[in-house]
Amino acid sequence: MPRFDRYMLSQLMVLFGFFSLVLVAVYWVNRAVILFDRLIADGHSAGVFLEFTALSLPSVIALVLPMASFAAAVYVTNRLMGDSELTVVQATGYSPWRLARPVLWFGVIVALMMSALTHVLVPASVAQLKEREVEISGSVSARLLREGAFLHPGPGVTFFISDITPEGELRDVFLSDRRQDDREVTYTAESAYVVQGETGPRLVMVSGLAQTLRQDTRTMSTTVFQDFTHDISTLIVQNPGGTLRPRHLSTLDMLTRPEEMAKEVGASVSRILEEVHGRFQQALLGMVAALIGFATLLTGSFSRFGVGKQIVVAIFLLVVIKLVESAVTDPARNNAALWPLVYLPSVVGLAIAGAVLHLAARPFRPSRRRRAEGMPA
Repeated sequence: MPRFDRYMLSQLMVLFGFFSLVLVAVYWVNRAVILFDRLIADGHSAGVFLEFTALSLPSVIALVLPMASFAAAVYVTNRLMGDSELTVVQATGYSPWRLARPVLWFGVIVALMMSALTHVLVPASVAQLKEREVEISGSVSARLLREGAFLHPGPGVTFFISDITPEGELRDVFLSDRRQDDREVTYTAESAYVVQGETGPRLVMVSGLAQTLRQDTRTMSTTVFQDFTHDISTLIVQNPGGTLRPRHLSTLDMLTRPEEMAKEVGASVSRILEEVHGRFQQALLGMVAALIGFATLLTGSFSRFGVGKQIVVAIFLLVVIKLVESAVTDPARNNAALWPLVYLPSVVGLAIAGAVLHLAARPFRPSRRRRAEGMPA
């Protein structure tokens, strides 16, 4: 690799790492705040919160890498133009097509990183995240065992514990069950214990009172008990999202056995093909974004006002590519024979980058007559 290519590629990789770190931090903090509110409010520990944020990190990285590659290409090209380095290199005979070679290598590296994420890390992390969500959705200790707070583990259920001793004894327990339309049952007990039964966790209340209010007759009956066992596994509404989805499947399985995978997740074959080819397409977007950002800035001449106009045009071209991606998503999902449409955004992006590079290599020049008219007398 020539020295200029190594120099430009090193600049691109350094800026790519910087922008990736910044964007991942921004997106990850926003995701972490949402997870913190949801998990800590349900009584889960900080370890569960850290586990969930770590599992969501691959998806965040895959989301921001194309944006980071575009930002790195634009920033490096703008700096090289501002320092007249590209002007000097072009004076030695380097065409825009030749200058785009290190950017192309950079795009290939980004595409390989994206491939590792979209084909391996993201499906594995999303599947593990879904499994952990199902596990903690029915966690009795996180949903019920909290001191001094009125908890609502399910619709029509209120639970309160005054204190929990180091031995695991629950003091001053209050349980209100309003899930049945015709009656409301309220349990109070001086102490209680949570034990694991054959069918699930159970609450053993000691020295308490059960009050049953019938809505039809508006009468109340009370029962004093020394010990009473109540099944609390039915009080907690568990997360019903335990089924697999196409994004949880591996790329190899979807490529080799699309019909079997479609039956396993309850989706159509066209949805499986759209998912697996969309992973390849997502990896190509990093290269396309870098090439468009670089090529668009080359069309501008030197100006003391910078290349803001070219940057706006580059962003607009990326918006066009995303519009194409949105337009082909529904047809590809509804018809298995149209899976090649998934790659249309990358094809359009490469065509746009090639056209812009051609424009930069052969810019429009004013005619001889217009140049003569513009010359001073």
